[in-house]
Amino acid sequence: MSLTDRIKPLRLIAFDVDGVLTDGGLFLSDSGEEFKRFNSLDGHGMKMLKASGVELAIITGRTSRCVELRAANLGITRLYQGVENKYAAMQSLLADLELPPECAAFMGDDVIDLPVMSRVGVSFSVPDAPQCVRDRADYVSQRAGGHGAVREICELIMSAQGTLEAQLSPYLAR
Repeated sequence: MSLTDRIKPLRLIAFDVDGVLTDGGLFLSDSGEEFKRFNSLDGHGMKMLKASGVELAIITGRTSRCVELRAANLGITRLYQGVENKYAAMQSLLADLELPPECAAFMGDDVIDLPVMSRVGVSFSVPDAPQCVRDRADYVSQRAGGHGAVREICELIMSAQGTLEAQLSPYLAR
């Protein structure tokens, strides 16, 4: 089955944060406050994908207030932070949404993401992920994490599902 055929039934995509929604760098202040840099193109891609009917989630091993704020800014209510077992979080999410695994995707960048990446319909990664992760991903983005990789994946999904033009049309009208 082609990648496009596997993307068509997707109704959910969950994203890791560090290395996917960000470039993986962690900025810590002297007081211990954590800062992350998010990409606005990724954010708009996520909003368009959600508007096209695909549910969004964030599943991350770390806990950070800035991730909570970013999720709220994007309208993502399915936020799982401090997760040691991302596959268990995905199983819970699938049960809540009453979806089979083949209707879900996950985008990760490290070995901790492999258990969930191997058990969903489509798995995505980034070019700077370890080789063993890239080898097991169904698709590796051209763009790096935190630098448009998520936007690329969102547009790939919308293109495969035939919803990209509808999402872009308000901006392309003359």
